[in-house]
Amino acid sequence: MSAREQIVPVFVPHLGCPHACVFCNQRSISGQSRPAAARDVTEAIERAAALPLNGAKRQLAFYGGSFTAIPVREQEELLAAAKPWLDRGVLSSIRLSTRPDAVDEACLARLRRWGVETVELGAQSMDEEVLLLSGRGHTAEDVERAARLVKAAGFRLILQMMTGLPGDTEEKSLETARRLIALEPDGVRIYPTVIVRDTALYRLWREGRYREHTVEDAVRLCAKLLPLFDGAGIPVIRLGLNPTEELSGGQAAGGAYHPALGELARSRIWRERAEALLAGVEPGSRVLLGVRPEKISQATGQHRQNLRWLEERFALAELKIRPAAVKNEEIVLLSVEKAERT
Repeated sequence: MSAREQIVPVFVPHLGCPHACVFCNQRSISGQSRPAAARDVTEAIERAAALPLNGAKRQLAFYGGSFTAIPVREQEELLAAAKPWLDRGVLSSIRLSTRPDAVDEACLARLRRWGVETVELGAQSMDEEVLLLSGRGHTAEDVERAARLVKAAGFRLILQMMTGLPGDTEEKSLETARRLIALEPDGVRIYPTVIVRDTALYRLWREGRYREHTVEDAVRLCAKLLPLFDGAGIPVIRLGLNPTEELSGGQAAGGAYHPALGELARSRIWRERAEALLAGVEPGSRVLLGVRPEKISQATGQHRQNLRWLEERFALAELKIRPAAVKNEEIVLLSVEKAERT
């Protein structure tokens, strides 16, 4: 959530979804055990309306289910609970998440009438084998078709992808990113796979038939994915699952679950840039790198991890990062004090 946007979340776990994806236990992921009803929408908006906006816009977001696959009557009950707040200006807009194969022109016209502005599509992968092994129940062509319909109907389009699903590889994930970029979404979410208890994936993992996509795997891969989206001018609005009490309390049995996964991936990009600069620096040197002031934390890494790793990797006596008047994502070599020779 940006400083200019206050999200009012309403979770609809499993509502409308006709498939059992191997990774999915939406009740644990969302932290909510029962589907939302109209009263939940009203109560969520009332709570949010009591908080100061400080110049931000307030957006209602239906998360967790396949909204447009819910029976139309139930869709309209949820949307009708929000419409008066939208008409009064308490809400600026509505967003929702759904499946690519649950989108057509009729449903989009209905969403438009109720004031929905943003549609998120769970693409997850653009590789047919990965989609099949993950039990998604749709194809890459479904994603492309739905994305075109959403954009043609005038909605903001957000695409979601996952990494580390059964059958996935680094190159498949990179190709998924490239194909999603070609659809020109307004933003993307990247969700590296988390092994959640009470899912088919958890059983496959316990049986040794699925190799865990670790935090390190996700950080290394996402450090390659992020520059692709950045270069295309497509914001990554979320990287990694939002932490919940259930996941942090043990429901996340393995996989890429970390409360600051996005920060770790961004930090890895800075580490790799620094590696390129330090190649050839004499061991034992004292080195000073420069980045923009607001980038120092990412470049340094959590608990100074990047500095320690780079010092060890290049056998440096000392490595420091200081503010510098450089471009936004640039890192420069400010000084190198060579080791004294004896």
